[in-house]
Amino acid sequence: MVRMMRLGIVSDTHGHVANALQAVRLLEGKQVDAVLHCGDIGSHWIVPLFAGWPTHFVFGNCDDDLPLLRASIRDAGLTCHDWFGELELAGRRIALLHGHERRRLSGTIESGAYDLVCHGHTHVAEVRQAGSTLVLNPGALYRADPHTIALVELPALTVRHLEVRDEGGGESGEGRRRKSPYGREAGGR
Repeated sequence: MVRMMRLGIVSDTHGHVANALQAVRLLEGKQVDAVLHCGDIGSHWIVPLFAGWPTHFVFGNCDDDLPLLRASIRDAGLTCHDWFGELELAGRRIALLHGHERRRLSGTIESGAYDLVCHGHTHVAEVRQAGSTLVLNPGALYRADPHTIALVELPALTVRHLEVRDEGGGESGEGRRRKSPYGREAGGR
């Protein structure tokens, strides 16, 4: 029997610790089992915020000082996949990349090799089905309105986008949850 898991998916923190901390607080309340960060981490200060879970990171086009980011991820006991991650969790094949390389993103989606492809870059929350692959962009924690993250239930592949409010904006989460632009919260098959 495959174990059920809840993933937290984040992207585009761009070094903004306050926004990332709000996302971490929201994820703590949702009892996630692991976190995937889809790139544009932006600062080594972001990494330890996610040390409460097995967290997988990929780099984005705005990430510089990659040796420092790699070392920070390693020192926190987390996983750095550099530019592309492949995971199998709860019996589901998952690809993790930033998405700034359009050909690589579309090739990954079109390959049919993955049940779930997680990416960032656009700062727009999205979930869509592409053949047998569920494509998920959690949105962004910087330069997005609203700031969003996503929760994924495995193996069902049920997706929810959640709004992360700024520290001065009240509580994070369910009260202002929004569906993807496609009007769906679930993508299971």
